[in-house]
Parts: sequence; C-alpha cells; structure tokens
Amino acid sequence: MLTSLAFIFLVGLALAALCQTIKLPRIVGMLLTGIILGPYALNVLDSSILSISSQLRQIALILILLKAGLSLNLADLKIVGRPAILLSWLPASVEMLIFTLTAPLFLNISGMEAAVVGCVLAAASPAITIPWMIRLEEKKYGTAKHIPQMIMAGASCDAIFVIIIFSAFSHIAQRGQARVMDWLGIPISILLGITLGMVFGKILALFFETAYARQHCVRNSIKTIIILGVSFLLTAIETWCQNFLPISGLLAVVTMACTFKNNMVPQVSQRLSEKMSKLWLAAEVVLFVLVGAAVDIRYTLHAGLAAIAIILIALIGRCLGVCLSLLKTSLNSKERAFCVVSYIPKATVQAAIGSIPLSMGLSCGQIALSIAVLAILLTAPLGEMAIAFTYRKWLSPETKEVKDETTVPIKQ
Repeated sequence: MLTSLAFIFLVGLALAALCQTIKLPRIVGMLLTGIILGPYALNVLDSSILSISSQLRQIALILILLKAGLSLNLADLKIVGRPAILLSWLPASVEMLIFTLTAPLFLNISGMEAAVVGCVLAAASPAITIPWMIRLEEKKYGTAKHIPQMIMAGASCDAIFVIIIFSAFSHIAQRGQARVMDWLGIPISILLGITLGMVFGKILALFFETAYARQHCVRNSIKTIIILGVSFLLTAIETWCQNFLPISGLLAVVTMACTFKNNMVPQVSQRLSEKMSKLWLAAEVVLFVLVGAAVDIRYTLHAGLAAIAIILIALIGRCLGVCLSLLKTSLNSKERAFCVVSYIPKATVQAAIGSIPLSMGLSCGQIALSIAVLAILLTAPLGEMAIAFTYRKWLSPETKEVKDETTVPIKQ
C-alpha cells in the first residue's frame, strides 16, 4: 500500500504540475494518473488501496462539504438575494431534468438510472469556480454588482443541493422501486439533516467558547480533528437510522459547519477553513487518482460519442437555468454570459460521487463513472479557460465612484 501511495502522490502531483504548465486544470493530470496506474492500464496500484477507495472518496466528500460550509457566507445570500438563491438549485435542476429525459434515448438506461446519473453530472465545481471568484474579488472585477459573491454562494449551495438529491435517488434506485415513502422521505431527511447539523454546530461552538472562557485554549489543529470526528459521526448516524428514519448525514455535515461558522468569531472559522484547505491538498490527489483508477477506459471509449453528446445537451440546460436565475436583475448581457461560463466547470462533486453507483452495485454504475470522468475532462478545462478569457472583457473593474453610488445593484 505504501508503494501505491507513493505512486499516487508523486506521479499525481507531477502530472498535475505538467497540466498546470500547459494551462489545464491540475485535476486533469490527477485523473490521467489514475487511469495510467489503474487496473485497466499499467495495474501498479495495490488491491488493498483500491478496496478502500470508496471510503477514501467519502472522506474527501466530507472535506468538500466542510470547506463549503465553513466558507459559505450567508451575508452574500442576503446581499444578492433572489438570484443567488435561484443559482443554488435551478441550473442543476434544469440540467438533471434534461439529462433524465434524454439519456434513455442515448445510453439505453431506465428513467430512474438516468436520474441517478443526471445527479452525478449536475453539480458545478466549487474547487474551480470559487478560487476564481476570490481572485476576481481581489482584482475588483464585477464586485460593484456583487457578481463574484453571487457565484460563490450559488456554486457552494449548488454542490450541496445536488449531493442531497443524488443520495435520495441512488437509494431509491438501489431498492429497485420507488415507494411513496421514499419520496416523502426526501423532505424528511432534509429537515432532520438540517436540524441535526444545527444542533451539533451549536454544541461545538458552545464547547469551544466554554473552553476558551475557562482558559483552556484548544488549538486550531485539535478543533479541526474534532470537527472531522463529528462529521464522520453524522454520516454514521444516517447509516444507523436508515431502516426506520431517513436522515441526510451529508446535509447535517454542511449545516453543522455553517452553523458553527455563524456562532464563532470570523477569525476562528477562517483559520479552520484554511486548515481544511490544507487537508484538501492531499485528499484531492487521492480522490482524483482513485477515480481515474476506477475507470474502465475501454467502456468509456465505447460510450464516448453518445456520452459526450448527452453531456453537451445537459450543459445547455444548465446554461438555460443560469439565465432563468438572472431574470429581472440589473446585470447586462455580458455579465450574464460570464455567470453562464462560470457554471460550466465540473470536477470535485463528480469525482466524489461518480463511482458511488458502481460501488452500490447499480447497473448504471459504469456509465455514471464514465459520464463523471468525461464531464470533468471536457468541462473543467473549457470552463476554466472561458473564465480566464472573458472576465476582463465582460466584467467591469470597480471604481470608487461606482462603489459609492451602488449599494444594492441587483434588483430583488
């Protein structure tokens, strides 16, 4: 296993750096590393690490949600209002709907299987979009109309929304039939997940505040470990209760992180978010390399043209959803177009959940993984290059006069 980990980190980082030098996203290099080292190519990865890859990917997914919860600024949602809330779910919903309706024609799968694969495809990539929006905030591009803040808030919630819907649909598909209680269980699991997360978030904040008041300073590294432990516990609670009470453990994780942030001083949540980002540096390599290793390249090539066609059709639906979300706002046509291209990249969520249908034994598992990998390889470079090429042309740099005159630029 140690030899495999050495290959994963060293080769993965080397190919990631190579892709970065030729202006491609680093994750492309990590995916290619997995494909090359995996059992369907050179086959140099130990079976022991492949056997626990699903658990490692779940840990990476929890880290993604913790990062999203600790970085999600509810004030941005309040400032921007309706457009940010719509961007949190409408583009993904339109993309899922179009994929579910058209995928059976292209891929010879059932409607429920199409819904599961559509959930895998639908999320935007916070790992690509959010760093770009932070950069634009620093450069003051589009900030007069709160465009970077709106996209950051929307993309973070978009990923969370898709993961929740995917969890519900995949469990329904695993049972083989959709019962009335399965559909009723979705809102119940959402409400219970939010409630559970809020309770644990407040308990954690109260615990750290009490320790500080009693002059027992808890180091940020220890806080990070405790938060990770609580997150693992929340996902375990979902498994313990699944036979009699539906609870969304993943939603509980992100709600816990968000509640914790809003009950602590900003400096603490900021430092913890930075700690999670450092953990993500290693988790990202493991996640994308293992996803690449799970890909049967022969199957992916066989599904290639049909899969690419359905990805592009669904992407048109995502673009339509973004446009609908921005109706009745003060954004001009170029600014709306920039929001559209900012929602193109797909990466982290696809890598985190793309292989789950395969590990659950669903018949659509292999096509779900192939769609996830193809979506990353197609949209991550395309979306990142589109953002880099268009932001100077389509967004206006903020000036002092604009900042003074513009208070709430997006009409509610």
